[in-house]
Amino acid sequence: MAESRAERKARRALIEAAEGSEEKKSSQKSKSSQDAKGKSAKGKAKAKRPGSRRNEDKASQTRSKRLHKDLASSARKAVDPKSPCSIMKACGGCTALNRPYKKQLAAKQAAMEELFASLCEREGIAVDPIRGMGVTLGDPGKYPAPRGFRHKAATPFAPGKEGAVRCGFFERGTHKIVAVPECPVEAPGARQILNGIAREAERLHIPAFNEDKHLGLLRYAVVRCGWRTDQIMVTLVTAQRDLPHAQEFFEAVAALDPHIVTVAQNINGRPGNAILGEETRIAYGAECMRDQLLGCEFDISPTAFYQTNPQQTELLYQLAIDGMDLRQGDVLMDAYCGSGTIGLCAAKAAQDKGIGIMLLGVERNHAGIVDARRNAELNGLTRSAWFMADDATDYILDAADNNERVDVLSIDPPRAGSTPEFLEAACALKPRRITYISCNPVTQERDLHQLLDGGYRLLKITPVDMFPHTDHTETVAVLTREKSVKSYAYVNISPSELGMGGKVKEPTYKQIQEYVLKNHGLKVSSLYIANLKDELGLDKQFSYEEAEMSAEKRPKCPPEKREAILDAFRHFGLIGEDETEK
Repeated sequence: MAESRAERKARRALIEAAEGSEEKKSSQKSKSSQDAKGKSAKGKAKAKRPGSRRNEDKASQTRSKRLHKDLASSARKAVDPKSPCSIMKACGGCTALNRPYKKQLAAKQAAMEELFASLCEREGIAVDPIRGMGVTLGDPGKYPAPRGFRHKAATPFAPGKEGAVRCGFFERGTHKIVAVPECPVEAPGARQILNGIAREAERLHIPAFNEDKHLGLLRYAVVRCGWRTDQIMVTLVTAQRDLPHAQEFFEAVAALDPHIVTVAQNINGRPGNAILGEETRIAYGAECMRDQLLGCEFDISPTAFYQTNPQQTELLYQLAIDGMDLRQGDVLMDAYCGSGTIGLCAAKAAQDKGIGIMLLGVERNHAGIVDARRNAELNGLTRSAWFMADDATDYILDAADNNERVDVLSIDPPRAGSTPEFLEAACALKPRRITYISCNPVTQERDLHQLLDGGYRLLKITPVDMFPHTDHTETVAVLTREKSVKSYAYVNISPSELGMGGKVKEPTYKQIQEYVLKNHGLKVSSLYIANLKDELGLDKQFSYEEAEMSAEKRPKCPPEKREAILDAFRHFGLIGEDETEK
């Protein structure tokens, strides 16, 4: 992806500031080092004596600790020992750790102003000051030096000498692993757990995966730490399901920290750089870990998306929620919803203000939808929240085709941004407000042009520093549509009718939709089903007359879809075989 001139200039400045002075290697080994080598050789010989498994394990642990100590020592010698990070020069992560935080924010602000210059000129606005950790650019006084904010840490594994399991970070621009004794930007204790996993794998002779030869078992480990809670979840990624000493290994990993509540095994035998595979099982403890954001509780499963920097996530979400301007009776669609965090935080904030809304979340990752439904229940929002496992573009295209109601649209797409089809359908739905959270401002800038061409105005664009000491910036855009040509009927649909749990005597809306799709090849919206049920006097939930809505303003169901829904009603026994009315 092409960088702007300002971004390239900022990146060069950040890298130059991050460079540390390299120490010269000693040409001679100290006597103590030679003595240590001799003792190690004696220990190795002792470990090889037959019939001594205890000695073998002890020698393996000693060798493991020595190798990790040597790797950590060599890593420290790579840069200036006065640096805030011992491996900053080799690691490709925090390129600006030595740069004052105020200067980092200023560089990011300049890059965002240049990127969004044409949009701001078109709309007559300016990019808001970037929101950093504990400070906004322009604030007076001393700026902080953010540390310990990454609550998700990961490592690849690779085979080393004598059966060693190597772990750490990939060296900048390579797949060579640099040992990491500790990381100043990760949550305290996270890196120690990852290093401990490598030691336990060595002890139990579980070989690391060799990505060139496609041999070995242990590929990656991911540690996620709670922010508002002290819970920790560990996900071990292996090339195959079966491991030697598997249960002992899982229990040993769980024992590395008393706050570990979940150890999961993810199986990924496919070649490539993708960390996670499709199969995941809980090897130890609970199914999920729990954390809190903006007063809401969230269960997070091993493969569901959850932001890495929760402190800034609260700020990011609050900016989006403020931009939604939710009103009584609004339908909020949370596209790319993940575990439902943005939508549920918004719904809870509205509920706390006495504002009732309907939340619709759409996410392709089924595990995320399972979490979202559980999280809705955790926060007492099951009666007003509905989550679907579907591609966001496919769903919104169908919603636009069916003339569904969406008052506020929340978008948080992946780095590639949204799709032209999604944005076109979003404009067709004509929501009153759109909030667009982006982890890649370059693709967001592209998408915003299409939304503006579709009849929206850009109210504000706010950069947020989610990852200090890097060149990464996230942004929140708020758009509004002054006038809408659509009129809607608000239909109250119970969670049980949507298939979200509870005792169901009649077919759910989802069952009716699946029947229509299978037997007629048509996608029908829940609104059409609800309207037709109301028209036929089935579980009456809404009256057009009471709402004083004229016939021409009522949603029109196409004849072919009407007949398909009536067929489903007959199939499920809601009406007689020859009935079209009841």
